[in-house]
Amino acid sequence: MDDDTDVRVWLVERTYSDDEQNLIILVYATPDGSRYFRKERALTSFTGAARETTAALDVSSNQLGAVDDPETRERYATEAERMADEYDPAESV
Repeated sequence: MDDDTDVRVWLVERTYSDDEQNLIILVYATPDGSRYFRKERALTSFTGAARETTAALDVSSNQLGAVDDPETRERYATEAERMADEYDPAESV
């Protein structure tokens, strides 16, 4: 996409980075799993209401990467659908 319209992405993966000390990696994906947004946060930043992890984010389409692997795309789509069914976008997860 060449425009910068906002796209809703859903949390599909949360991992602790072994390579980088005290880093949590959050991956949000589009409902079809074809695009993703990666957000890295220091473990210490997860305290307080201002640092909640929400079920979904609205991000600029320019910030999204392509998911090339078909298995990953399918997994992201399945998890995005589950999150959308179970949570409101702004709900803390």
